[in-house]
Amino acid sequence: MKVSFSKKNSPTVYLATDHAGFELKEKIKEALIRDGYEVKDFGAAKYDAEDDYPDFISKAAETISQDPGNRAIIFGGSGQGEAIVANKFPGVRAAVYYGNAEEMPKLTRQHNDSNILSLGARFLTPDDAIAAVKVFLETPFSEEQRHIRRIEKIKKIEETI
Repeated sequence: MKVSFSKKNSPTVYLATDHAGFELKEKIKEALIRDGYEVKDFGAAKYDAEDDYPDFISKAAETISQDPGNRAIIFGGSGQGEAIVANKFPGVRAAVYYGNAEEMPKLTRQHNDSNILSLGARFLTPDDAIAAVKVFLETPFSEEQRHIRRIEKIKKIEETI
C-alpha cells in the first residue's frame, strides 16, 4: 500500500522503538522517507529481542523536549511503556494509539498539541498505523483558547516537579 503524507510545513519526524515495534517502525520509516519527510531514527537499528525501550525512546523524547515543534512516532508492543518514558520529559505530550478510531490521533493534535504518537504494534496493522501517522502529522493544533489554557497548566506542573 502506498500512502502519501502531506509535507506542508512538516517538521522533522523522529522515530524510536524496541524489538516489539521494530518491524512496524521500519514500514512507517519507509513510507515517510518515500514521501519526502526528513526522518531521524533513534533505533533500534536491528531486531534484538533483549533490548529495552527506554534506551531508544528517551533519545527521541529528549529531542522533542528540546524542540517541541517537531514530531516523533514511537513504537512498542502496547505503546504504553513507551509513552510513560516519553512523558517524563518536559514539553513532551505523548499519546498512545492502538487502533479502532482514527479520531484519536486527530483529537490529540487538535486539543493537546501532542508531539509524540506512541503506537501499540501488537494491536495495529501496518495500514492502520500508517493511517494514524498520516492523521497525526497532518492535523494542526486548534489554537482554541481553552486548549491553550490547559496546556499552559500542564507546563506549570512540569515547572514545579
